[in-house]
Amino acid sequence: MSDLKYTERQQLETILEMESGYVLDFYNHTFREFILDSIKIDIYDSSYVDIGSSSYKYPSGSKANLLRFIWDKEENDVVASLLSDLLDYWLMRKLQEKNSLDQKSERLHDFCQRIVLRLKSTKPEVDEASQISRFDVLKRFDSLQVAKSSLDKRKRGLELEKILQDAFHLHSIKTHKPFHRNSGGEQIDGAFEFEGWFYLVECKWTEKLSDIRQLDSLSGKLSRSARQTMGLFLSINGWSSHVLNLLKQNPDKSIILMDGFDLRCVLDNQKQISLRELLSRKISALNLNSEPFYSVSNLNDEV
Repeated sequence: MSDLKYTERQQLETILEMESGYVLDFYNHTFREFILDSIKIDIYDSSYVDIGSSSYKYPSGSKANLLRFIWDKEENDVVASLLSDLLDYWLMRKLQEKNSLDQKSERLHDFCQRIVLRLKSTKPEVDEASQISRFDVLKRFDSLQVAKSSLDKRKRGLELEKILQDAFHLHSIKTHKPFHRNSGGEQIDGAFEFEGWFYLVECKWTEKLSDIRQLDSLSGKLSRSARQTMGLFLSINGWSSHVLNLLKQNPDKSIILMDGFDLRCVLDNQKQISLRELLSRKISALNLNSEPFYSVSNLNDEV
């Protein structure tokens, strides 16, 4: 079955107009033909779906429920192919009605395209994760906190970057080692890939961030990156309310924030916190509510 998340399903149901039981403007026969052409499945064949069986959890055989059944039954690559074709069809209809999309429709379409990219993405290599454990990385993190005053800032920063990279490996998130770009004139300290997007990373282990200038370096790197690039800023000791308020006012909302409590929780085996789930919630909070910081404590409250 696909691993579509609840928030992803909600956005897909919105764009595909599934609330009333329909899917866009399809009739039964055109819906059948579309799916056959897209993924070679006859959705109205009883050998594929038996509406009266226990495996079918929906109250009716509406087109919306049949599409939900496909999401439940098929793997990511099949669901991604069908969604990609449905989004192309949605876009064609919209452009036939109007010559351009309004801002709200464009944002919704972009969000759903990101879902497709995530489903299509190959599973990251996790060889590095087999060599480390959460317990080991958490122990290093706690030791670094104890010894931080005796380490110079550069060594402390490098070790923090490695701890964060190991956290990504533990949760099967593909990372990129530090590199230079723009003819060697710009240093990227780290990056990772998540749900079809690229994220540049910066880490700080200083006193609480007091103003937005401490994020300017990451903001500049993002402005010189392609459109499908965002940023993750890790500040172990957090930040002042001024930082959050200024990020909310910035029209280019491309940075999500993470603090030391977030990092420690995803390393603590006893808490069973998924870094993937936490990142997804952070991204949703930024995109839907303009909130740059979604805390792991919010995740615990919602579970």
